[in-house]
Amino acid sequence: MTDIIIIDDHQLFREGVKRILDFEETFNVVAEGADGDEVLALYEEFRPDVVLMDINMPGKSGIEATSELIAAHPEAKIIILSIHDDESYVTHAMKTGALGYMLKEMDADAIVQAIKVVAAGGSYLHPKVTRNLVAEFRRLSDKEMVGSFHQTEIRRPFHLLTKRECEVLQLLTDGQSNRSIGDSLYISEKTVKNHVSSILQKMGVNDRTQAVVNAIKKGWVEVR
Repeated sequence: MTDIIIIDDHQLFREGVKRILDFEETFNVVAEGADGDEVLALYEEFRPDVVLMDINMPGKSGIEATSELIAAHPEAKIIILSIHDDESYVTHAMKTGALGYMLKEMDADAIVQAIKVVAAGGSYLHPKVTRNLVAEFRRLSDKEMVGSFHQTEIRRPFHLLTKRECEVLQLLTDGQSNRSIGDSLYISEKTVKNHVSSILQKMGVNDRTQAVVNAIKKGWVEVR
């Protein structure tokens, strides 16, 4: 049997995933949680084979909870569940220690396959995420392919962005969601969205990934 824990703050979503997994005879959902703060205790109590973890939750985010769990239990196998297919979210999640990254638009077969692959020690990315990562890699390769990411000094772009926008840009680079950024800076999610729109416009880029890549190349943010 493959024992599974589901961590997601939306009860209806948890119930939907659990119904899908119940059809698989070798899957056993042993526990559920609604907050990243619950993950470590649940893991230590039930010792699951796989943890399904929402990336955006109140309190401790899925990324933070993954980092904490991997630090305490390096053998933990975690699949991040997300609505974001942005490459910065994916790479940050995988660097933190997750073995899988699934979009919440996934179908039943995909989540079953992802769990089986990760439970066996492999890695699994949602196909749409994989395509986006490959496309971004090719885009970078066609440019100056950055020996790039080596930094000697951080120079915040105060000539272009406000101090608050620089803070938001750094947190985007850290892979944080709008909600997490809002929580970190004590501002609303709507205000975060306005800051992100302003950053994209001022930097002359189309999306968050381009903003982060350009900021790293220019030495405007810390890669941590």
